[in-house]
Amino acid sequence: MRNWAIAGVSLVGGLLGAGLYSQRAARRAEELAPMDGRLVDVGSGITLHVTEDGSGPPLLLIHGLGAQLRSFAKAMVDDLARDHRVIRVDRPGSGYSPPLPSRSQRLDDQADAMAALIDTLGLEKPVVVGHSLGGALALKIAERHGDKLGGLALIAPATQPVRSVPDVFRGLMVPLSVAPLVARTIAVPLALATKDKALATVFAPETVPDDYLTAGGGLLAMRPGNVEAACADLQMARQDAEDMTSRYAAFTLPVAILFGRGDSLLSPAEHGELTVSQIPGATLTLVEGGHMLPFTQPVETAAWVRQVAKAA
Repeated sequence: MRNWAIAGVSLVGGLLGAGLYSQRAARRAEELAPMDGRLVDVGSGITLHVTEDGSGPPLLLIHGLGAQLRSFAKAMVDDLARDHRVIRVDRPGSGYSPPLPSRSQRLDDQADAMAALIDTLGLEKPVVVGHSLGGALALKIAERHGDKLGGLALIAPATQPVRSVPDVFRGLMVPLSVAPLVARTIAVPLALATKDKALATVFAPETVPDDYLTAGGGLLAMRPGNVEAACADLQMARQDAEDMTSRYAAFTLPVAILFGRGDSLLSPAEHGELTVSQIPGATLTLVEGGHMLPFTQPVETAAWVRQVAKAA
């Protein structure tokens, strides 16, 4: 009995220590990658962190899993802002956007929040630029609120059901009932300890830029609240994908997809070629590179987005 008690005390002590470490790491991340924009109340208790640059036809940029709005590099935003109104947004629960009041991470609910943002900012037929999981969300916005959009420009998007979760994201598959505890104790120390290997996988075959953790906001993903949201993002998106693909044939919006041929996370054949065969009029552009084109090839990616927006 005494050994069990000692083990119990040690476990509690370890979890408390990990929790304190996680809190300090979160504060440090926020110091190194502070809020860039402003918090916008879009109604129904929903608040979203957004940045706005430039003027002209609107572009709404939505980031991917475990990321935040800085994953669209400043060079990409500055380039597009020469002739567009560029709005970047942290998805609910990511970056500096609080979770939805319902705590839901379902794509349906996130899509409704983005539609409310479009109305609040007075965006007229924006082209939605979605990267990775942001591409799945862009497709869901088009499905539910297509009348508000001018078109979709999807970069390395998750467009099909993900049968096998990449190893780098396996840790996010913990049961959602325990995700809050895991996120606030052991997840952050583990993420920081393995970040170099994880980032190398995400960026492959390209090299990880030296400034991604700060300029790209990568450190912000390693905060308890963001980890918890990412767990639900991944698991809910996997559930939603099957239903969403069955509606592709009814899409009427212009849809363009950009993929790096060497993408190590999502298959260009499955999430690119197959999807454009299912969506009427959709197009696919393949370039040399990996999954993180908005940060590794910002000017080239901006040129593609501009071309898509002009066509739309």
